Amino acid sequence: QVQLVESGGGLVQPGGSLRLSCAASGTIFSINAMGWYRQAPGKQRELVATITRDGRANYADDVKGRFTISRENAKNTVDLQMNSLKPDDTAVYYCLADIMHTNYRTYQYWGQGTQVNVSS
Repeated sequence: QVQLVESGGGLVQPGGSLRLSCAASGTIFSINAMGWYRQAPGKQRELVATITRDGRANYADDVKGRFTISRENAKNTVDLQMNSLKPDDTAVYYCLADIMHTNYRTYQYWGQGTQVNVSS
């Protein structure tokens, strides 16, 4: 019914930048909050950033000033611009979206994840 497809992960050196993208498709009436989470090996999944439909963003403390979340409502996409990357940012990054269907029911969907490795 709904798919979230992430792209843009990869290997980058410390101090470098990456841009992650996530596109939602399927039976979508509207999308409320969207966001990015990450999970490093041996750790729990944690919030990176979220953004409301009207563009209000929220960030985890350790990414503030380095990461920027944005979205295009018309395209059902959310991006994460990551600058000044650190080895601690290494993780699988997951896209999340609160999607309302045409029956006005809202469900939470996750993408399959994209790997980000920050290493020299």
